[in-house]
Amino acid sequence: MPIRSMTGFARVSRSTAAGELTVSIKTVNHRGLDMHFHMPLEFDAVEPALRAAVRKRVGRGHVQVQVFFKRSAGAAAGGVNVNEAFLAAWLRSFRDLAGRFGLESNPDLNQALRLPGMIEARGENTADASLESEAVAAAEAAIGELDEFRVREGAVIEAEIRMRAGLLRDLVSRMEEIRGRALPQFHQRLREKLSELLGGAQGAQIDAARLAQEAAILAERSDISEELVRLKTHVDQTCALISAEGETGKKLDFLLQEMNREANTILSKTGGLGETGLVLTDLGLAAKAEIDRIREQSLNIE
Repeated sequence: MPIRSMTGFARVSRSTAAGELTVSIKTVNHRGLDMHFHMPLEFDAVEPALRAAVRKRVGRGHVQVQVFFKRSAGAAAGGVNVNEAFLAAWLRSFRDLAGRFGLESNPDLNQALRLPGMIEARGENTADASLESEAVAAAEAAIGELDEFRVREGAVIEAEIRMRAGLLRDLVSRMEEIRGRALPQFHQRLREKLSELLGGAQGAQIDAARLAQEAAILAERSDISEELVRLKTHVDQTCALISAEGETGKKLDFLLQEMNREANTILSKTGGLGETGLVLTDLGLAAKAEIDRIREQSLNIE
């Protein structure tokens, strides 16, 4: 299954008997699945079905679903109601004020009917079953288009990551080659450290086991072979991971953290090796830069 970007957009419009219905879906990256719905009150009952439809196709990301509905002229659900209680109260108030102030005036029905809340569409806060079905169908079609968009974006991200992983693998190979030529410098540094240890003892006897332990520690702190092997392994795992199924983004994030630790360890060990150390440091910094670039791309993978 191809990887998917968490960024995408889709819009689907449908003409219904009641009016024009439009569903748009926009997604951006997020640590989990975060859904938000913006739609007319009459579509409130449809939200659970829309949530279920999104969950089937989207595993992670900030999802914004918008439903727009423009009812056709004369297609108000169930006709209209006149708020007779409101009208009666308005007439009473009109006549009371006219009598109190001695005004000769007759109420204007047209004016009264224009008052907010005087006329209400029957069932305007509830979409009928057919309209709800149309909304769900439009949303499912939009989710399908969104999925295609996210797959296309994911293919671009995958190509970028594979290219960066190839560059990183080349950097590791170059460090391995230089590390082989730098073994004399590693050994020289080890001898200097051991000389300092022996000289500091001022002729006193040093336990052979302690000396062997210190030598092993110094050798470990100078050699980068294990870090290079692990870093190369992580690069191979990265390429395998973006071809696997599941939530690739979260797994890749953890793997990149491990790669960054290995690069930092390499940089901490390359000091004191003269010109060879400087070359290894430059390559280590370049490796960290490639890891960061892969990380930037991985943040948008579902």
